[in-house]
Amino acid sequence: MKSHLLAAAAILGAATAMPVESPAADRMHPMTSREAKLPVEGMLASLSGATAWLNSQPLMAEGLRGKVVLVDFWTYTCINWQRTQPYVRYWAEKYKDQGLVVIGVHTPEFGFERDVDNIRSALKMFQVEYPVAVDSNYGIWDAFGNHYWPAVYVADAKGNIRYHHFGEGEYERTEEVIQQLLREAGHSGKGNDAVKIDPRGSEVAADWENLRSAENYLGSDKAEGFASPGGALVGKSRAYGAPGTLKLNQWALGGDWTVSPGAAALGKANGRVVYRFHARDVHLVMGPSARGSSVRFRVLLDGHPPGNARGDDIDQQGNGTVTEQRLYQLIRQPGPIADRTFEIEFLDPGVEAYAFTFG
Repeated sequence: MKSHLLAAAAILGAATAMPVESPAADRMHPMTSREAKLPVEGMLASLSGATAWLNSQPLMAEGLRGKVVLVDFWTYTCINWQRTQPYVRYWAEKYKDQGLVVIGVHTPEFGFERDVDNIRSALKMFQVEYPVAVDSNYGIWDAFGNHYWPAVYVADAKGNIRYHHFGEGEYERTEEVIQQLLREAGHSGKGNDAVKIDPRGSEVAADWENLRSAENYLGSDKAEGFASPGGALVGKSRAYGAPGTLKLNQWALGGDWTVSPGAAALGKANGRVVYRFHARDVHLVMGPSARGSSVRFRVLLDGHPPGNARGDDIDQQGNGTVTEQRLYQLIRQPGPIADRTFEIEFLDPGVEAYAFTFG
């Protein structure tokens, strides 16, 4: 997902331009002259802006001298971060006894991502066991001058930032840097050459060759391609309808919705969202409007139950339930990718929908 300062298309474009290695193809190579060419990009910025720490007591940049430090900026509904997470998790485990400290900095995009209980649930879901700084006030984000999710910064044992990478990809190069800086610090910096990751669900790399649909938002501030007749009435409930046909990357609401700058909220049962897309995967960031409540929904693909094209959060008939505020994987197509029409119907009121992402 993009930062609050940059356009979504720019981030998607940057991500798609980056090489994405498959687990089978991603191999480590011996260092050459590249070892002598890591610049000093500044000092490791302060971590004191954290509003809380999870999996750890508070850490300070000064107290990490002697360690190689990888700082990973993330927010838990970001599909781009989710697809990098198997690698970060792998590095944290592989090099923890060789002098590497991995720190996740959770800086929220949506308001509900400030909720520490939601972040804790995400740590369990994504098996994050390394220290996490909760950065709900953007204190660490601003200290680093960061603008992206995900973003990785690697500092050497003296506290100098020597490498950074924004977005997905460059996993092999990032691990080479980790190994180089560990060797500079007197550690072995060695390990099994093969990158052993086993991504599942939303962590699987996007099908970049077939991806023609970019991240999009349901809130009025950032929505693109909205095709319901009459447009959005911001801040007030109204009945919406969907046109009979949609062009690629157009979408529409049906039923009684209230569109706000950041989301669309369903006021009555049987509301729907229809989207014409071209991608292997469809995800929707959404949640119940009241904690502890749930919203049943049904997904159709070109007017039919998805069957084997279902994502992890629905069954083959397209049925699912919204129980928490997170990213839901709704479609994962096993076959040829073409322009398709996705529809989600909410059988109960009380859902808030924030963003579509594709893969």
